[in-house]
Amino acid sequence: MTNKGSIITRYKKNPILTKDDVPYPVATVHNAGIVKHDGRYIMLFRSHVHNGRSIIGRADSDDGFSFTVRPEPFLTPAKDSIFAEYEEFGIEDLRICPVEDDYLLTYSAYSRHGVRIALARTLGFQKVERIALITQADLRNVVIFPVKFGGRYARLDRPHSEISPWSIWISYSPDLVHWGDSRVIMKPVPYHWDEMKIGPGAPPFKTDKGWLHIYHGVFKTMAGAVYRLGAALHDLSDPAKIIGVSDQWILQPEDPWEVSGYVPNVVFTCGAVPEDDGTVKIYWGGADTVMCAGTALIDDLVQLCLSDSRPPL
Repeated sequence: MTNKGSIITRYKKNPILTKDDVPYPVATVHNAGIVKHDGRYIMLFRSHVHNGRSIIGRADSDDGFSFTVRPEPFLTPAKDSIFAEYEEFGIEDLRICPVEDDYLLTYSAYSRHGVRIALARTLGFQKVERIALITQADLRNVVIFPVKFGGRYARLDRPHSEISPWSIWISYSPDLVHWGDSRVIMKPVPYHWDEMKIGPGAPPFKTDKGWLHIYHGVFKTMAGAVYRLGAALHDLSDPAKIIGVSDQWILQPEDPWEVSGYVPNVVFTCGAVPEDDGTVKIYWGGADTVMCAGTALIDDLVQLCLSDSRPPL
């Protein structure tokens, strides 16, 4: 199902993954980090298990659309160390961040203390090494840029706060563990499709015009919130500088499995894979229930940020 004129072409066989594809009991499959590793696509997806808490599963694909789920979960809440206390209520919305020939994992750790972000490293997607809890509560949606800037790592994040309503911030670190020099760089716009809150989506990837970041934005309606996707372009040498933000959304809930589900009217991305042919595969959770995919021309997304832009702040 593809709408004429849409900047993202939905995969005709969406959804690409559902709970019925998982060989262990889960209620949902959604909000997956995706990366292309050694020529294969690896998806690390979130699932609610039947106590209502979340774990992370793994699925693999040769073409980026037809995925096979591994027989056991990839990552479950820690049972020891400080991580056990802060992952007690589940782990959610994992991003795979390719950084300096490594794959860093950022995910939301839920506990009685709130939600904060955990950082881990994967060793060939076979093992996971937890590194640190890198935020306080309440903060979500951390994506790390793939290169250093002035010798420091950079990340985008989203404090869960009504003081500066659900805005995107940037922070820096010398070692991936200690973060600071934080500042807000992008805010929701009143009476706009993303006026309620915005947050980082897929890890940014490099284009010749800047770092392209696909983010999520939320609009509150009389029937509840609607989650859509947008695009922003960051300066190549200074990621705190946003060159342009698309004034219009690039994807909204339309298909039945996006409009209806565990959380209705949601498209939410944690991963996008740029390809050598100038396209990007974009992945999103539909209604917090299934996984979907689509493709777009990278140049179209960049041009949208440059030619039809709204102020970032």
